[in-house]
Amino acid sequence: MRDFTNDLRWLAINSATIKSWPLQQQIEGCAQAGITGIAPWRDGVAALGPKRSRELLRAHDMTATCYCRGGMFTAAEAAGRKAAIEDNKRAIDEAAEVGARCLVLVAGGLPPGSKDIAGARAQVRDGIAAIASHARTARMPLAIEPLHPMTAADRCVVSTLDQALDLCDELGDGVGVAVDVYHVWWDPALKAAIARAGTRILTYHVCDWLVPTADLVADRGMMGDGIIDLRGIRAMVEAAGYAGHCDVEIFSARNWWTRDPAEVLQVCVERHRSVV
Repeated sequence: MRDFTNDLRWLAINSATIKSWPLQQQIEGCAQAGITGIAPWRDGVAALGPKRSRELLRAHDMTATCYCRGGMFTAAEAAGRKAAIEDNKRAIDEAAEVGARCLVLVAGGLPPGSKDIAGARAQVRDGIAAIASHARTARMPLAIEPLHPMTAADRCVVSTLDQALDLCDELGDGVGVAVDVYHVWWDPALKAAIARAGTRILTYHVCDWLVPTADLVADRGMMGDGIIDLRGIRAMVEAAGYAGHCDVEIFSARNWWTRDPAEVLQVCVERHRSVV
């Protein structure tokens, strides 16, 4: 395991963690805090412009660890699925222009009115297959992110790392996974799945699971405030060959989003040194 003590080279901030700042301020604030990576979201890049976003990242010697996000392939009608594919191609092009290391894909949930989860998963497979060639041409790796099973109905029918890796096996080169501790910590097969993933782990996201959790989507905890074995999981991903950043991704409507982002960044730095 790498020694993270007083070493911020491997700390990154997901834009969602400090979302009250526009992207330019996020980049400048991270640089001022000594943070070397950021995971921008599409809305922030759209507001600033992809070219300007890349210029700012380069000016501050900052890595775009991943681009958030593509996916949402499921739809009740063929027109909706086609629209999702075209939108994902645009996301690939944006990610390439910004210089991101990968595009994160959140699969999508059950189409409205459907109870066919197997069919929804087939739509996800077909959707990723439809954009894979475009991504390879753009040299933009695709990172499938499994989400907690409680999100399967409305956000993500890919619920485990092994399910994501099955898709990777089927779809071939250029497709890997995003490991977010918030969504996978509970999985009894996690250690074996991370070992199976190996170098297909394209991005690694950290936060914590609070007890109790008021809202599965927007009540994530700062690292060290919950029950996830963060160092244990980090040891697993590093043993599998991952040597990239730890992206702090905290959705927190009742706590961290209400604070000054500069304060949030300082706490992220402290927790990175002490508990991640």
